[in-house]
Amino acid sequence: MEVVRSYSAPDRTALVRRGQRLEYFTVAWNSLEASVSIVAGLIAGSVSLVGFGLDSVIEVASGAALLLRLHVDANASRREHMERRTLKIIGCCFIALALYIVYESGSTLIRHEEPKRSIPGVVIAVAAVIVMPLLARAKRRVAGGIGSGAMHADSRQADFCAWLSAILLGGLLLNAAFGWWWADPLAGLGMVPIIAKEGIGGLKGKACCDGCG
Repeated sequence: MEVVRSYSAPDRTALVRRGQRLEYFTVAWNSLEASVSIVAGLIAGSVSLVGFGLDSVIEVASGAALLLRLHVDANASRREHMERRTLKIIGCCFIALALYIVYESGSTLIRHEEPKRSIPGVVIAVAAVIVMPLLARAKRRVAGGIGSGAMHADSRQADFCAWLSAILLGGLLLNAAFGWWWADPLAGLGMVPIIAKEGIGGLKGKACCDGCG
């Protein structure tokens, strides 16, 4: 849904450009986050770390879609169509991710596979806990300024990433400090309800506009 506001062309153009810069940063940051998390997770045998990396891949796709949406900001019909289509695609990705984590976490718990300690995983999780809330806040300001439900939904993904980072960090630290191997797959399972909820919302084509009006 688009919330129309009365902004002069120069003001709106400046906000759109700021939104584009935020999305370019999102794509770059999450590309790095995904690379580090997936490689470190595969090396350490960490389900939650790999899952976190795959979530970052989804955020790259979302950021790229938002860039396209912002580049056609002046064309309302194309903008609205792109938002609906992007929400459904990302919803499918979230559902697939949730199923992957359920399968891998369940298998790890059944087989009692102990992940290795991962310093890169801890570092990337700490960085995400700091960066993501700031990015989400900046995106919401732009979303409110241009009346974009899609931009607001994208800001929610950054919030979502911050929560996943906190869950991931807790599991990694417990394993590193106490050798609680089961904390990692449980941390992975802790992500599933949040991911599934976002996925269902995306499949329904919902774009929350709280704070955009």
